[in-house]
Amino acid sequence: MKSEGTTTRTDDPIASYSSKGPTAFDNHVKPDLVAPGNLIVSTMPGGLTLSEKYPASQVGGDFFTLSGTSMAAPVVSGAAVLLLQKTPSLTPDLVKARLMKNATRNFPASSVATDPITKLAYTSYYDIFTIGAGYLDIAAALADTAVAYGNAHSPSVTYNPATARVTLQGIGAASVIWGNSVIWGTSVIWGTSTGDSAESIPVAIIGEP
Repeated sequence: MKSEGTTTRTDDPIASYSSKGPTAFDNHVKPDLVAPGNLIVSTMPGGLTLSEKYPASQVGGDFFTLSGTSMAAPVVSGAAVLLLQKTPSLTPDLVKARLMKNATRNFPASSVATDPITKLAYTSYYDIFTIGAGYLDIAAALADTAVAYGNAHSPSVTYNPATARVTLQGIGAASVIWGNSVIWGTSVIWGTSTGDSAESIPVAIIGEP
C-alpha cells in the first residue's frame, strides 16, 4: 500500500505495481493481506552501492527510501513480533490468522495510478486477489483474543473459461475458524458473517471489476 506520507489509512491506495493473485502454480489466493510498502524510509548506512547509485533516495547518513515487498514484509514481521511479545504461546498459524482476521477492509471499489513518464493510467480493483484479507491493522490484531481451530491457510481458486468465472475453493463450514466470522468469499472478502456452508463460492468474473 502507499501510505501517502500520512499516519492515517483512509487515504492509502494500493500501489499499481503490487503483485496480484492467484499464485501461478498452485492457484492459491494471494496476497494474504497488504501493508505499507511504498516510499518507506528505513535504516541503511551510506557508502553502499545502492545509496551511491541513487543518492536522491538517501535520507541523512543512515537511512534510505525504498518501495516494494522488501519494505512491506518487515512491517508485517514487526506486527508478528508484537503479537508474540504480548502472547508468546501463539502458533505461526494463529499469528497469521489474527493479522488476517483483523485487517481493515475500508477500500474504494477502485483507484487509478498514472505513470508520470508515459502518462498511462492503471486501474486497480480492490478484490480478494489484490488486497487479500485486507489492510494490516496492528492495534486491532493486538486487541484480539480469538483462537483459531484449524490452519490459517489460503484457499485455492479454479477458473471456468466457458463462463469466465473464478471460484474460491475449500471455504466451507470446516474452515470457518472464527465462529460466525469468515475471511474469504464474496461478501466474505469483507469479513462479514455468513451461514453459508458451501465448499465453493464465486468471487470474480474475469473482465469485470
